[in-house]
Amino acid sequence: MGLELYLDLLSQPCRALYIFARSNNIPFEFKHVELFKDSVLGKKPAAGSGAEQPRAGTSNSEGAGKVSLLKKVPALKDGDFTLAECTAILLYLSRKYNTPDHWYPSDIQKRAQVDEYLSWHHANIRANAPKTMWIKVLIPLFTGQPLPSEKLQEVMEGLSTSLKQFEERFLQDKAFIIGSEISLADLVAIVELMQPVGVGCDIFEDRPRLMEWRRRVEDAVGKELFFQAHEMILNIKELSNIQIDPQLKEHLAPMLMKMLK
Repeated sequence: MGLELYLDLLSQPCRALYIFARSNNIPFEFKHVELFKDSVLGKKPAAGSGAEQPRAGTSNSEGAGKVSLLKKVPALKDGDFTLAECTAILLYLSRKYNTPDHWYPSDIQKRAQVDEYLSWHHANIRANAPKTMWIKVLIPLFTGQPLPSEKLQEVMEGLSTSLKQFEERFLQDKAFIIGSEISLADLVAIVELMQPVGVGCDIFEDRPRLMEWRRRVEDAVGKELFFQAHEMILNIKELSNIQIDPQLKEHLAPMLMKMLK
């Protein structure tokens, strides 16, 4: 049995894993899992197996639930071994497939810098960037009501603070976060920062240093792969035309309505 990755490219961590595996020629079977199930994403063909690119097939939501006790993606199955959590999977793949050293350096100080960013990332970039999609697309989709503009402004202000820290503390005047080559830190950061872009919040537009960094990351992994991985998020507005299953809407709408207050 070969390596299986359970992914939905709507998810930032899933995109990081997909790009990492593809750019390092790691053979894997793509198991597509629809994060919001058919009732949200509609009955469009789901991606099936194949490392080259997602192909039409059936959703693997049930399979992912068996692989990951946490019932979420990304999830990895390697023979009888299973693993959840993006960072853990990235490190597992880098070690098993002996990927180039720049991804997770053997130099103890450079490795510590990657670890430092990954620790900071979750309470800062990841705490703010994904909210733009919820505010502009997903909450209105479920509740039938747009979120007040001040909610988006509040999130963007928090994200702006995180981006300032990212540029000044981590990126500085370097090509990449830890120096002259791309690392796991850059990959985890870029997929998160593409989430606002997908819903029309171009956070790179007035930040030339950040924009140049993004271009270097795209070049490092390959532009074709980069945009293939982000195709779904860059067309996220299409979700607004999808009919939601009434039962799912009834279940989630009250929780989401609290975010309107």
